[in-house]
Amino acid sequence: MKVIVCIKQVPQTGTVKINPQTNTLIREGVESIVNPFDMYAIEEAVRLKERLGAKTFVITMGPPQADEALREALSLGIDEAIHLCDKAFAGSDTWATSLVLAKAIEKLQEFDLIICGKQASDGDTAQVGPGIAAHLNLAQATYVRKIDNIDVENKIIRLERLLEDGIEVLEVKMPALITVVKEINQPRLPSLRGKMRAKTQKITIWTHKDLGLKEEEVGLKGSPTQVVNIFTPPPRDKGMVFEGEPEIVVEKLLTELKKHLI
Repeated sequence: MKVIVCIKQVPQTGTVKINPQTNTLIREGVESIVNPFDMYAIEEAVRLKERLGAKTFVITMGPPQADEALREALSLGIDEAIHLCDKAFAGSDTWATSLVLAKAIEKLQEFDLIICGKQASDGDTAQVGPGIAAHLNLAQATYVRKIDNIDVENKIIRLERLLEDGIEVLEVKMPALITVVKEINQPRLPSLRGKMRAKTQKITIWTHKDLGLKEEEVGLKGSPTQVVNIFTPPPRDKGMVFEGEPEIVVEKLLTELKKHLI
């Protein structure tokens, strides 16, 4: 069984910076972490490795510093890492990003399951996972909170999806893609042995040429969506503060509410 995890390195909250010329995130030189939801995807892949002997891969698309995210995944038990690193990828929207990841997965050839976090904390679109499935024409299940069973021989995975009004139980034919939520597991901490292995392990690097893609298919050129403008919302009005005895405060509040209702 071959399991592939797609992860993203994202800026630490509070350190997000925007390039005013391209309206894209500045990632170089910014303190970054593995996208929190992707940590649950990594953990689930490692559990499948421990349970079923799955061969595990981790893929990320990003600048040279994204190497750190891959090494963290390796330290947690993932077998091999692939870094999609190319200046041509800069500025890719969710469509172009999912295309690049899909091409990388195709290059790995046969696989059974792709696991992604439900969304990235810097974009919050939840589109890349489903986008990969669309490019590869795969069955997919989003917001997965539990993998009940995997029938390796018949290539069927039974799982639970977290919905707004309950839980959906379904069976999906593999190969397939799932996106996971935090309820699926509790990510582990890396062991000392894992950290030592990850520090020296070779990471495969692929560019757009390695994936058989043209420059106009990726990056800003290959992105059908564009950020037109980025701005900081104006500060909210502090509102009104009423002081005094409760009865007086209520009376003042009702008076103000009536003014706005008329």
